[in-house]
Amino acid sequence: MKIVESIPELRKELSKLAHPIGFVPTMGYLHEGHLSLVRKAREGNPSVVVSIFANPTQFAPEEDLENYPRDIKRDLELLTTEGADVVWIPTVEVMYPEGYQTWVEVESLSTMLEGSFRPTHFRGVTTVVAKLFNAVGPDRAYFGQKDAQQAVVIQQMVRDLNYPIEIVVCSIIREDDGLAMSSRNTYLNENERVAARCLSRGLFQARDAFLSGERRAETLTQIVSDEVKAEELADLQYVSCADPETLVELDGEVKSCLISMAVYIGKTRLIDNIILGVS
Repeated sequence: MKIVESIPELRKELSKLAHPIGFVPTMGYLHEGHLSLVRKAREGNPSVVVSIFANPTQFAPEEDLENYPRDIKRDLELLTTEGADVVWIPTVEVMYPEGYQTWVEVESLSTMLEGSFRPTHFRGVTTVVAKLFNAVGPDRAYFGQKDAQQAVVIQQMVRDLNYPIEIVVCSIIREDDGLAMSSRNTYLNENERVAARCLSRGLFQARDAFLSGERRAETLTQIVSDEVKAEELADLQYVSCADPETLVELDGEVKSCLISMAVYIGKTRLIDNIILGVS
């Protein structure tokens, strides 16, 4: 496994790799969710590249960039075990050199759901992903369904900018008790960790209702809301029932939907989602 920092070093190592190249962009502090993406990339491609970069432009000033968990040594040990070929760990100076002023923005999709509460977030995401794609030039890129809106936004960017890249969205990886794996789970204390189960409980209850014939968007979101609000340590920021492709909010009878939410457990903001009616 080759570890590189600069773009010239990266391109030198990329020139040695066989195509197709599978690419997994991460912000580090890897968990089983990230590693499942690396395995998926390894299954489908002779070469696998992973990036580790805690992107500052997708954090608002009041958010947790400085406290975001980091453990590069552990990350590299895990990626060696998983058989990554190249790991790119650029610095902020590499990604955003002095005088940087160019941004990539997917307009409408970035203003919905998470974008309503984090208005600068997706501009940072799409800009950094575009830069990562430009540098790596992968054939396939792998993202997790846990960041459902991010996946939709990136798919739109790839279409709009004619990137010759297949975006592969992989299933959410959950703990045994249902909590979606996230680097931010490390912020939770013992009581908060137990309380955080309310997110997946609510989603699974909505799924069960849907499978039993419930199709009203308002009822499905109410099921989730009621379960989260019953947890005293949880503060529900939003719950949505939206079209899985357009992210437009739905009402009345639905054939398929993306139910997503953001919840504060103590000071930690967690997101989770489930797609219903799509095989």
